[in-house]
Amino acid sequence: MKGFVENIEKLTVESDDYRRVLYTGKYLQLVLMTLQPGEEIGAEVHEDHDQFFRIEEGRGQVEIDGQRTDIQDDDAVIVPAGARHNVINTGDAPLRLYTLYGPPEHRDGVVVKTKADETEEHFDGKTTE
Repeated sequence: MKGFVENIEKLTVESDDYRRVLYTGKYLQLVLMTLQPGEEIGAEVHEDHDQFFRIEEGRGQVEIDGQRTDIQDDDAVIVPAGARHNVINTGDAPLRLYTLYGPPEHRDGVVVKTKADETEEHFDGKTTE
């Protein structure tokens, strides 16, 4: 089958991986993320990437260009290209979300078990299909 069709809520809430790249297209990428209590992605800027976050489980904050906003289950966040942003788990349980990058940011198929295991795995032009 071409494309990606799965129950994204189920995949997201069952994932304990810090980052798991599920699907990489030419212009869009789907990634699961889980932040443990007190953990954050870390402030970053994607100069040529828009990014969408969907919170499936947990509580936290998103910071976009210095403005912090509380986030929780069912919230959606869009970060425009060039905006400095961060996602922080302020709750006492894992913060589970998925994110869409347009265009892709990470190498297809990357699985990072914990934030401590994170390395730079930038998109290399290879897609899922």
